[in-house]
Amino acid sequence: MAKLIFNYSAMNSGKTMDLLRTAYNYEENGLKVIVMKPSVDTKGGKSIVTRVGLNREVDYLIDNDCDVYKLLCDKIDGVKCIFVDEAQFLSVEHVEQLFRITKLLNVPVICYGLRTNFKTELFDGSMRLLALADELNEFKSLCNCGNMARFNARRLNGEFLYDGDDILIDGSSEVEYVPLCGECYLEKVLHIDK
Repeated sequence: MAKLIFNYSAMNSGKTMDLLRTAYNYEENGLKVIVMKPSVDTKGGKSIVTRVGLNREVDYLIDNDCDVYKLLCDKIDGVKCIFVDEAQFLSVEHVEQLFRITKLLNVPVICYGLRTNFKTELFDGSMRLLALADELNEFKSLCNCGNMARFNARRLNGEFLYDGDDILIDGSSEVEYVPLCGECYLEKVLHIDK
């Protein structure tokens, strides 16, 4: 039976590069894939873009009202794997539809995304993926102190923020996201010292 896989981490761990590399490996071997991302991820438009400049156009954008199962049901013939970037932005229903694809249509789905937002709260898509995924893989990302980063901090003009909209795509304004370990998150974002 096909698996639903969730590859997650803090920012800058190479999740999107891994997606592009893995999809390329499938296609290089003559295997058909589908690449998708939520439409709320406006960075790159209809393309997936890495921080190092690699990109690839997606086959489908997932809108809020999209039924992914119905969308792909008659397009799945010969598909060996479905890849989803920025999976944290999926709705609970989208994740459940992807789960159904793996179990009812027997096509593996590999999702890549963040576990938590800049307030350390689970995204809806990530929460459902953590509950339903057959396999969970945490990618490694480094904090600037050298420890493993598990948190994403939002920074505007060099200042860390804890308030604001849950979704604000970097590159669409002066905002940037920084991977931090727990200790640095407490110190730099919440201003809690030892």
